Amino acid sequence: MMSQTPPLKAVIIPVTPFQQNCSIIWCTATNRAAVIDPGGGVDQIKAAIAKNGLTVERILVTHGHVDHAAAVADLKDVLAVPVEGPAIEDNYWLMALKEHGAGYGMAYARSFTPDRWLVDGDTVTVGEQTLSVLHCPGHTPGHVVFFHAPSRFAIVGDVIFEGSVGRTDFPGGSMPDLVRSIREKLFPLGDDVTFLPGHGGLSTFGRERQSNPYVGDKAVARG
Repeated sequence: MMSQTPPLKAVIIPVTPFQQNCSIIWCTATNRAAVIDPGGGVDQIKAAIAKNGLTVERILVTHGHVDHAAAVADLKDVLAVPVEGPAIEDNYWLMALKEHGAGYGMAYARSFTPDRWLVDGDTVTVGEQTLSVLHCPGHTPGHVVFFHAPSRFAIVGDVIFEGSVGRTDFPGGSMPDLVRSIREKLFPLGDDVTFLPGHGGLSTFGRERQSNPYVGDKAVARG
């Protein structure tokens, strides 16, 4: 029996000194794509677009930290596509991108205003595919997550990692908000959902619910 082509494919491009997982996701029926969190690596991103024969429709941003958003303005200039996300609560991070970039050797960093701020319950399209938007504050107040239900796949930025969670000691961070976002918004999506975090490897919500030392069932029970 021939295996079916999945409706959505993704490629990961680690960028910036922080090895942030920039990704390109695309609809396999149309080869139309979105670039998510281009913190840097514009040339690498362009090469991956060409290699896979993709037409990029939009740039998606999970949150306003420099390693996720510093090259958004440059990539938008190159691709001439709209930027969607994060939520407006992260505007103060976007306005500080140039300053923060200079501090981390990312002189290309530029501030931008997205063409569309996202809110909880929004959807974004990639070709014929639709992803749900979940507002998940905690790491930053305007952080959003993208979920593709048919693939059981989520792009979570820096909300949760394999065996860890996002830092909350930055301005606007909140550990109670972060725990609530993960336990009440992400985990209910299903144990079988695979997620791509902003750093490190893939995991599933089920694995993290079982064993994550910060937000897993046992950690929360210990309280």
